Amino acid sequence: MRNEGLGSWPARRARKTPHRTALVHDGTSYTYAQLHDRTTRLAHALRAAGIRRGDRVACLSPNHPAFLETLFAAGLLGAVFVPLNTRLTPAEIGHQLADSGARLLVRSPALAPLVPATAAGAQPLRTVETGEEYERLLAGAGAVHLDEAVAGADICLIMYTSGTTGRSKGAMLTHANLTWNAVNVLIDADLAADERALVTAPLFHAAGLGMLALPVLLKGGTCVLVDSFDPDGTLGLIEDLGITTMFGVPTMYERIAAGPRWPSADLSSLRTLQCGGSPVPTALIEAYQRRGLVFQQGYGMTEAAPGVLFLDAAHATAKAGSAGVPHFFTDVRVVRPDLTEAGTDEPGEVLVRGPHVMAGYWGLPETSAAALPEGWLRTGDVARVDADGYVTIVDRFKDLIISGGENIYPAEVEEALAAHPAVAECAVIGVPDPAWGEAPRAVVVPAEPEAPPSLEDLRAFLAGRLASYKAPKSLAIAAELPRTASGKLRKPLLRERFGTD
Repeated sequence: MRNEGLGSWPARRARKTPHRTALVHDGTSYTYAQLHDRTTRLAHALRAAGIRRGDRVACLSPNHPAFLETLFAAGLLGAVFVPLNTRLTPAEIGHQLADSGARLLVRSPALAPLVPATAAGAQPLRTVETGEEYERLLAGAGAVHLDEAVAGADICLIMYTSGTTGRSKGAMLTHANLTWNAVNVLIDADLAADERALVTAPLFHAAGLGMLALPVLLKGGTCVLVDSFDPDGTLGLIEDLGITTMFGVPTMYERIAAGPRWPSADLSSLRTLQCGGSPVPTALIEAYQRRGLVFQQGYGMTEAAPGVLFLDAAHATAKAGSAGVPHFFTDVRVVRPDLTEAGTDEPGEVLVRGPHVMAGYWGLPETSAAALPEGWLRTGDVARVDADGYVTIVDRFKDLIISGGENIYPAEVEEALAAHPAVAECAVIGVPDPAWGEAPRAVVVPAEPEAPPSLEDLRAFLAGRLASYKAPKSLAIAAELPRTASGKLRKPLLRERFGTD
């Protein structure tokens, strides 16, 4: 085949294991032969709609076969896939569609209100709805094998990640980036060809796609796609379908263990539990150990497709709190501000290099150059390395808040809050939250000290401007914000003063 990218995966897998089940969704199963046929038909339909090499094809959908079929079909044509977060507002989705210049959108009918009429700006945007329209499109399309020349270095997808300046940036991930990340997962997580993976984590996030779905499909296993997370429903699927592996954030696993079915659920089919987004609490590790289960933990980011560090199950307790060691084909440095190597247990910035690190940010050459000096990705995260080489993330230069596995950048929230008439100044910090790990807190200097805004006022103001998970969960009123002599906000002092109850 001339196609070296992800678009060729269904054909390559179909010639090896055509009758093995690739996808299961809502009671319907698709073999690899069927996945190959459906992907090929969709690629023909996209070509008939005018999609050519390099054109962007977006998808706004919960976990559904159409999501993966659109990814592979775009890859067959050398087009670029743009997954959209279903939890964003119309304004945020409109920005990403316009910024990427998407020509076509595959969309769940239920999510139509999230797409503004002017979303694509001057670029005409054709919409295909999943369900009847999508199936008619496939049925009427050709099934002749396509073999466009697609190289590993070609851009496969643009995945948007929150920006520190208030606008999301599109990380350009190549076909090789995603392939090498999948290889890393297969090596380190030791996934088998008979995996039955429960894909509950959203595919529009790098972790659900890169740490579970793509590695399992590359290996020839089965992905059980679930639209939304339900703790008891998850246990039912594990029992009924013989689930062997899944990925989730700590909050998801906590909700499963707190449910009424947990003590009696049959978990004998489970072999591996992957967890990311934040460190797994020791109490949660112990709760699963009592059921004979252990976690594989890790640290990553969209820009790395996403795996960077991996903590295997054997060290889940001994190295609790650590993110592990670099993936097999990943190099990690922890450096001082002058980029010299930090010493043992000395905090420093995490730099990442490997064949899975992004090509850069879409349409932002200067930002890309700053993020990738000499091929090393500057993560902005602070970590320390112990004497055994295990890396622990201890702080975030970028002030990233991770709440229930969702990334929240304070600058974006601060920019939106600053437009509120009752807000003179504001800052957003992350504070501990028992359910979500972290939650955003707004520290506000009111425009009129005698009439400060309430938390309800601020959340109502942000509704429709930002996704609900980005809105502050708590509020502190301040007379002033601590700043340096040059006027820069002193976030450490802010956390010290307002980061606890």
